[in-house]
Amino acid sequence: MAAWEIAVGAVLIVISIAIVILILLQQSKSQGLSGAIAGGAETFFGKNKGRTLDAKLNKITKVLCAVFIVLAFAVTLILGFVHA
Repeated sequence: MAAWEIAVGAVLIVISIAIVILILLQQSKSQGLSGAIAGGAETFFGKNKGRTLDAKLNKITKVLCAVFIVLAFAVTLILGFVHA
């Protein structure tokens, strides 16, 4: 196993852990029964503040997922040509 294979594997592991953490940090889209009962209990400013943070987390998650897929695909192709 070459050093670059170990390095890329470590990067993939770090990215996958970051993706899991980011997904767990995001707010769920459905609030369940408590959201239906409470209705519009949130203030306008609290609602917009949550949206901006959630939007940033969503964007970072999408970028990390794209990087993970491209890197995994590239490593698979390179290893296919090198070991073939």
